[in-house]
Order: sequence, then C-alpha cells, then structure tokens
Amino acid sequence: MATNPQTQTANAPAGTLASVSAREPTPDELAWTGDPLEAPITIEGVPPVDELLATMRSYLPDADQEIVRRAYAFAARSHDGQVRKSGEAYFGHPVDVAFLLTRLRLDSASICAGLLHDVVEDTTVSVEEISKRFSREIAEIVDGVTKLDKIKFSSREQKQAENFRKMLVAMSKDIRVLLIKLADRLHNMRTLEHMKPDAQRRIAQETLEIYAPLANRLGVGWMKSQLEDLCFRHLYTDDFEKLNTEVGRRQSERQAYVAEVVDILRNIMLEEGLQHASVYGRPKHLYGIWRKMQQSKLPYDQIYDAQGFRILVDDVRECYQALGAIHTHFKPIPGRFKDYIALPKPNRYQSLHTSVIGPGAERIEVQIRTAQMHRQAEEGVAAHWKYKERGDSLKVRDEERFAWLKQLLEVHVGVKDTDEFLDSMKIDLFSDEVYTFTPRGDLKVLPRGSTPVDFAYAVHSAIGDHIVGARVDGHMVTLRHQLRNGAIVEILTRTDAHPSSDWLEFVVTSRAKTRIRNYVHAEQRERALLVGADLLEKAFRRVKYSVVRAQAHERFPKMLAHFRIAVWDELVVAVGYGKVDAADVVENLLPESKVEETKVEAKPSKRVRKSTPAGGPAISVSGFDDVLVRMGNCCAPVPGEPIVGVVTRGRGITVHRRGCHFVLDADPMRRLDCEWNSDSKSGTTVAVRVYSENETGLLAAMSARFTEAGLSILTANCRVIDGHRAINDFEVVVQNLAQLQGILASLGRIRGVTRVERVRA
Repeated sequence: MATNPQTQTANAPAGTLASVSAREPTPDELAWTGDPLEAPITIEGVPPVDELLATMRSYLPDADQEIVRRAYAFAARSHDGQVRKSGEAYFGHPVDVAFLLTRLRLDSASICAGLLHDVVEDTTVSVEEISKRFSREIAEIVDGVTKLDKIKFSSREQKQAENFRKMLVAMSKDIRVLLIKLADRLHNMRTLEHMKPDAQRRIAQETLEIYAPLANRLGVGWMKSQLEDLCFRHLYTDDFEKLNTEVGRRQSERQAYVAEVVDILRNIMLEEGLQHASVYGRPKHLYGIWRKMQQSKLPYDQIYDAQGFRILVDDVRECYQALGAIHTHFKPIPGRFKDYIALPKPNRYQSLHTSVIGPGAERIEVQIRTAQMHRQAEEGVAAHWKYKERGDSLKVRDEERFAWLKQLLEVHVGVKDTDEFLDSMKIDLFSDEVYTFTPRGDLKVLPRGSTPVDFAYAVHSAIGDHIVGARVDGHMVTLRHQLRNGAIVEILTRTDAHPSSDWLEFVVTSRAKTRIRNYVHAEQRERALLVGADLLEKAFRRVKYSVVRAQAHERFPKMLAHFRIAVWDELVVAVGYGKVDAADVVENLLPESKVEETKVEAKPSKRVRKSTPAGGPAISVSGFDDVLVRMGNCCAPVPGEPIVGVVTRGRGITVHRRGCHFVLDADPMRRLDCEWNSDSKSGTTVAVRVYSENETGLLAAMSARFTEAGLSILTANCRVIDGHRAINDFEVVVQNLAQLQGILASLGRIRGVTRVERVRA
C-alpha cells in the first residue's frame, strides 16, 4: 500500500478523500443504479470529471465518456484516505495526469488508464479487477505503467533497471504506456519540492537521464523542455536561480528586441509573397540556455541566441522559399544551417534551422516549418494517432516512427547486467545524430562520434562481426575514424575476421558495444573453461581423485550449493577466472579424512574479508579471503560511491565505480560485490578542475574554500588560456563522496568561477 514516494495514508481533514465516505451523497450518486464503487463523485479541490470530459470532447467528439466517468469515480474511491506529501488529496495526482494526456490528445482508454495508473501500485485493486470492470486494453496499459515494487532486488540500481526494462517491453506493445509514464513523471516533478532533498536530487537525476530523453525521442517538445527545466531547478539550484534572475532582469529589453525582429521577419515574408506565414518569437527554456553556457563557457550576457524565432508556412516549397528570403536579407552564420526536412530526426522531427546576424548585429536563430511539422514537433508521436473508439485499439499510421524503439528493445532488453543496461540506454537516448549513407544511398542515423564499426553493426550484425576496414567518401580510413554528416561509408569484410576487445575503446552505439562484449565474453569464458578444468584436474589428482568421480560424488550437489553455483561448467569457469580456488572445491567435496591422508592443508573458508588497498580506504569484498585489492585509476572511486570489484588473474581484485567503462567491458563472471568499510579513516586523492575568469584574488578564494572544508591541497596547476579565462587543477584528499560534493558546490559559488568538475583518468 502507498508505495508511491509521494503517497501516504493519513487521517485527512474534511474536504480530502478521507472524508469521502463520511459526507452526504449527491443527487447524482443517489440516482445511480450501477456499481456503488463507480457512482458519480465530486471531490473538493480536485477538478470534476465534467471538466476533464469537456477537454477530451474538444478534440475527440465521439469519445466514450461513460467509461471515463466510471474510471474517475472508481479511482477516487480506490485512493480514499490517501494524501500526498503536500497534504493534498492523492486523487488530484491521477486527475492532473489525465489532463496532461488530453494535451497529448489521447483516446478515452488512455485517459482511463491515466486515472487508474496508481490503483494497482498503491491500493488493493488488482489488474484483473480493472480488466473485468473496464477492459483488457485499459488493464494492460495500467499494468505496463505499474512498477515492480513487489519483487525484491539486490540494489536500487537493479530495481531501477528492471522497472525501465519492463516499461520498454510494455511500450513496445503499446506506446501509450510511455506517454502515461511521462505525464506521471512530469506531474511528480512539478510537486517535487515536498520530498526530502536527497530524494529530490535522485528523482531529478533519473528524470534528466531517462525520461526527458524519452520525451525527446517521442518528439513531445513541450514535455521535454518542462522536464529539463524542473530537473535543472532541483539539481543545480544555485545556477537555476542565478540564470532565472538574469533572464528576468533582461526580459523587457529582450521583449522589445523580439517584437522588432518579428516585425522585420513578417515584412520579409510579405515581400516574398508568403501572406499566410506566421512569425513569432519563442524564448528558449532555461536548461537549454544553461547547457549552451556550459558548452561554450560563456556567461549569459554573451549568449545572443537565447531567443529563437519561428516561421510557419503552408507547404515544404514555401519553407525553402522563406529560408532563401532570410538569407538574402541577413548574413547566415557558417555551419549553423540544418535541413531536418530532407533528413528528419529519428523521432520524425522536421524543420529548417538557420542562424543569422540579425538587427543590432545580434545572432538570432530561425526555425521554418509547416503547421503539420510544428504539430509533430510539439506533440510528437501523439500527433499521428488514428483514433478508433468503442473498444478498438489505437493504431499509428507510420510504423517507421517506432524504428528507434524497436532498435532500443533489440539492444537493451536482453542485457542482463544492470550497469551495462542503464549505461547503454542513456547513451542511446542522449546522443546527437550524424547522418551517413551506404554506397546505395540508404540513410543510417548514428550518434555523433560514431565510427565505421558502429556503421557496420547498424547495417547488419554479421557485417559488424567481420569488418576489417572501411572506405569513407572513397578513401581508406581506420576503424577509429569518426564519421561526419553526409559521409558515404563502404565496409570491407572478411569471413575469418572477428570482433576485438580493442574496439570497445572507440565504438559509440549500444548495438556495437553489446555485440562486441558478447563475443569477447564468450571468448573469455572459453579460455576460463579450459584454465579452470586444468586447475581442478590437478587439484583432484593431488588427493588421488578424478574430476569424473568428483561429479558422481554424493556431496556434489551440496558442494555446488555451497559456492552458489548451479552447474559444474559454471564452477569450472569461476575457478578459471580465479573467483573460486580449486583447493577449496576439493576440501568442500571430499571427507576431511581423505584430505588429511593426502596431506593437503585445510584452509578456513571466510566469505567476507575487509581488505585495505594501498593508499586507500578499507574495502569489504564478498567471497574472497587474503586477496590483493587495488583501486582502479580509470575512475578513482571515492567512499560513498557505489563500487564493484573485477577479478584480474595474477593481480588480485581491482575496485571500480559502478558504471565505469572498464567494469562494463569486463565479463560479468569476473565481477564481485564490494562495499566501503565505514570504519576506515583513510582518504582518497581526487582531481578537481575549476574554470574561472582571470581575475585577481580568485586563486586565494579557491584556496580558502579548500581550507574551510578541511581539505589539504596536494598539487595545484593554474594556467590562463586566452587572456580572460583560466583553468585551475587541484589534487586533494577527501574522506567521502559527501565531502567531495560539498567542496565542488562551494567552489562553484565563488564569483568569477564558471564551472567546477571532478577529473577522472
């Protein structure tokens, strides 16, 4: 009950859901002759169902209104007595989600599922009951949105990954699952201030990494922008408040400039004979402006295209006509023109983008599109629903719009490792695109930074597995070559060629990484199987025994259970990797007297030992005794960060941060659970980089912040890069992650500091 983080059951005051059963019934309720749980109901402080229905009728006149009324009443009574962290009636949340779905112009089944999306998770209502009361279609959507809260997972990361995996599978069957989930997350983000600060940051980070990119992939621009701005507010509060103040201070000035430019553009369109063209200015959302400031390392005052302009025309021909007129009147900025009409984005977004030197010598960005393209940009996949009411399921006109989803499922759903699944999914959702072509002219859209290997796997897995070289625009290139827009790529293959683990250092796409890892892991496993079999055979030979007899021993099943391994081959592989000692297998299987007769010294088997790596804090390693533990230089984990160990033959165990590329590239069989020893007082050396203005006193201010935090500076390297800006590198020793985050935040608040980051190898 009440598993939603913002839900709680309480004795609510009058006017909330807790008082529903105690109030006087309305005339509509008294006149109701059907199921009492679906009788008409009005909740104080919650928009009535008639308002929701009126909104739905505005775009779908033949909608099934009666089923929505019943779903509204049933959800209200199911959430009776539940309130949110804010103290408001919980039922207000699903109603607000339903209103967001009407903005996406979804059908009555979607609206019902939005109203009912939390009843399975937060009440005693089952999916089967929803199916019986409403429809199987609605029940399946609700089930797809419902989390996996009743399953026990070993970590929060695993639970998060499995929830995403379930959502991916559900939305592959019905994209409405994702649209409802996005609406649910958007409303939760709007009310996030009632959560604890650490929960705010965790939920905002998850939203920024997964849900905002998913909204972008669906093409729902307004939802993506709102999610990003809300995440920005909770993750970078100081930067948000500062930028919000600066934008507000210049608002009147910008409005006057926007009005001037709109008039000029409108006159240009009239001169060109485009009388029906609509011109308007559009303020860019705060997170978009802030990201541009971070990427260009410029203050807000020097971001000149924080205001964009949009021109809507009747057809594609007029789009290019308007573009020509703008380039005739204003000087275009080289490299800032993008034609997404000829080459649409994977989410089917189409528009012409150009940046020009506008009035007052300011850079302005102009987008030109048709009304249909604009609707696609704002509503995304929801702009192309073909509505079929009265029990028929919702269809989509163009299946190509879901090609990205099919690829996402193909790559990610089968990935077993939690870190690899989340890491690869974020890469696929976040990356910018580069447009490339096969020699036949087929378009392949890849993430920016992709190589011929990524291209080969995008064409076909078998081509990627056997690639030996590539020609780009007729010239031979290395496999590491980064492809550019418009490149024509020809892949050279050989039947006896195979993937190399070295490719993992430069490939970008999840499809390529997954295929390469699978091959490398299989190859490593074969080697480990041979090594493990040899070690076990020698170990049993020392006690005058054989491997064949060992597998027939009556204690064999108990021995496998002791090592938490299901089959013999897995035990052999574990021995080959060094995760299990062959001598321990012999000791556990054979009677003590047999071991003593052959003078094999027995060792006590401890499952957990606290090992202290040189120069680092103590680490608890599960399943190992007396083993060398080293810290990974590639990610330099800090106490408090989630960690994992990787077994390296002859070098003990190397501890890495979860999500480190080295961990993801390693065979899962070589990974071990590790924990920080909270009793340890030794610190970890980390590198901190501070980008700042070149001003007197800034270095002293930074040093003071380190001193205030109780941190000693081991090394400092400060350099001026262009006469106006400076890069300051420091090495300090921190005790834990909280101390590191504290000093990063403190340095970022210094006037004249533009960015602070932790530097990893």
